Amino acid sequence: MMIERTDVIKLGDKFATILGEDVKVGEPAPRFKAQVGAWPGQNLWAEIDPLAATAGKVRILAAVPSLSTSTCDAETRRFNEAAAGLGDDIRIITISADLPPTQKNWCAAAGVERVYTVSDHMDMDFAAKYATWMKERRWHRRAVFVVGKDDRLHYVAYMPALGEQPNYDEVLDIARKQVAA
Repeated sequence: MMIERTDVIKLGDKFATILGEDVKVGEPAPRFKAQVGAWPGQNLWAEIDPLAATAGKVRILAAVPSLSTSTCDAETRRFNEAAAGLGDDIRIITISADLPPTQKNWCAAAGVERVYTVSDHMDMDFAAKYATWMKERRWHRRAVFVVGKDDRLHYVAYMPALGEQPNYDEVLDIARKQVAA
């Protein structure tokens, strides 16, 4: 049974219920399954293990509430721009509970081609394992993780508010350092 915490992040003027325990730097990155939204060479809705599919790469995992919100839109576009200069050794994967067709259509309309998207809609496997599940809305709380080629967590940041964006420079710097490790 997952623990429930009600002192982590607010939804409006009330605290949301977060399911699970936060992951920490140094721990093995929990494997998870999700459905493909926008992922080169994969079919829409196909079940995928994103860490296995990108084994040997550095992964930036960005959990967002919904691509249809302004902050998530801005974050994903920013990571897409950054991905152009990161080379082939780093993959950026955005995870939300949006339906796969919504993710695919959003990426096409936004011109996002370098960020892969997966949907946690079916069973919230990522949300449960990374403690991003906001029970009241069945959304993710915003968080960013850097998983090294060694499949360990090298960066973990949970945003204290839904509208707060990650420290992009810090995330990208850690990811670049992991390529050389």
